[in-house]
Amino acid sequence: MALLNVNDLHVYYGSIHAIKGVSFEVNEGEIVTLIGANGAGKSTTLNTVAGLLKPRSGEVTLNGKSLIGTPAHKMVSEGMALCPEGRRIFQQLTVRENLEMGAYTGDGSTLSSDLDKVYELFPRLKERYKQVAGTLSGGEQQMLAMGRALMSKPRILMLDEPSMGLAPILVEQIFETIKHLNSQGTTILLVEQNAQMALSVATRGYVLETGRVVTSGTGKELLHNDSVRKAYLGG
Repeated sequence: MALLNVNDLHVYYGSIHAIKGVSFEVNEGEIVTLIGANGAGKSTTLNTVAGLLKPRSGEVTLNGKSLIGTPAHKMVSEGMALCPEGRRIFQQLTVRENLEMGAYTGDGSTLSSDLDKVYELFPRLKERYKQVAGTLSGGEQQMLAMGRALMSKPRILMLDEPSMGLAPILVEQIFETIKHLNSQGTTILLVEQNAQMALSVATRGYVLETGRVVTSGTGKELLHNDSVRKAYLGG
């Protein structure tokens, strides 16, 4: 049984049919990526899975349990953490305070060791733990957003456009971190505009066009798929 199963999802914005029967699954230990052009429905799909949008119909299950109707703030307790597009850290709080906010569903008994794990993953955050988050660079803010999501010790980590607005060298660092997290046992669902980078780390991928899944396969298969290459990988 898949860890996350999304079946025949339909989502509307008013009268606009944004997601048209999207189905996919994420197995334990995988990196699964959703790729596609702007407006294809990637972030809408992710936000619906995370409980931020309500589908008109369809099913989302995590470890066999339906999540439809579960409020977004309770998804963390179910084992799901979303690192949203645009980072959305708490700008006025310090780095450490942001990370502590990520652990709000825990009982506090492992807070110190969980902080240490995040600092080990992102040494820059340890150096700047007293710094106000809004004064960090874009790359540091992305690290903080990912670290905050990891503080809840999720069964599945969902990343929405983690490379957006970052310099190429920082993009490489973020994707190295994604690979490292996965090697340590974190299951990841990744929405990413940079299809080349996403498919290079993904176990499997799904291609969305105008709210539908049009192609799927392993990361390697999609990297070498002619139509995917022409549309998303520059030939």
